[in-house]
Amino acid sequence: MWEQIIEHFQTLEQRPLERTIFLVGGLLLFWIIEGAIPLLPLRYKKGKVRHAGVNFVFTIIHLVIHTGLAVIIVLLSEWCLRNNFGLVYWFNSGIAGKIIISVIALDFSSWLVHFVMHKSRFLWRFHLIHHSDNNVDVTTGLRHHPGDSLLRGIFFILLIFVSGAPMYAVMIYQTLVVISTAFTHANISLPPKLDRALSYIIVSPNMHKVHHHWKQPYTDSNYGAVFSFWDRLLGTFMKLEPKDIRYGLDQYYPNEKDEDLVSLLKKPFQKLDL
Repeated sequence: MWEQIIEHFQTLEQRPLERTIFLVGGLLLFWIIEGAIPLLPLRYKKGKVRHAGVNFVFTIIHLVIHTGLAVIIVLLSEWCLRNNFGLVYWFNSGIAGKIIISVIALDFSSWLVHFVMHKSRFLWRFHLIHHSDNNVDVTTGLRHHPGDSLLRGIFFILLIFVSGAPMYAVMIYQTLVVISTAFTHANISLPPKLDRALSYIIVSPNMHKVHHHWKQPYTDSNYGAVFSFWDRLLGTFMKLEPKDIRYGLDQYYPNEKDEDLVSLLKKPFQKLDL
């Protein structure tokens, strides 16, 4: 079984069409589900399709950037293997151990870069584009400014270097994060007890929606991507009832322009609105 899993994920990076189909299929699945059991009533300015179109432009740019960074990721992972460099080799881990260490390390990179972007005024300029969405749904998940996407890639590469993550473990984590991103941003209503139970292990939809609330300190909480224990361990976990959540920003960017693509791309290079 392990051999089949490793063989599949080891070469997944070389099959971009398969990865794209998986990404689009996941988005469509949660798009349908959120239409059937919505969490909050969303008020799209020009319709759900127009809103999705704006976010898909950012998604495509994000995928292009990370496809370019994939060359570095593959080379670095192979270098770690040849030189026995990184946590997975220092602990002399077996296959399961390599996957666990790599996934935990890479998920920490997701938490850390997210935290840093909120704490750095300069980096926040890029990340606020993600938070400017007034209608958080499944398409919001990859609504990242190119500067935001590039920084995420840099932190990801850094934690590959530290962990020594082999390519099959990298691709397993990237598959997990794609599913999690769609799941946590989707406007779906789970039974409260189920959502709460999930939030002790993974980031649940309600847990992440708190992060998209328009005012601090809620905006500066629940940074996790896949696993929720980083926020619980590091003191950044917060709760808020879904009925009290309001999306968007209370400063920095006008909420009425959250679907203005050109303005969104230019905003990080302009003076912040206070």
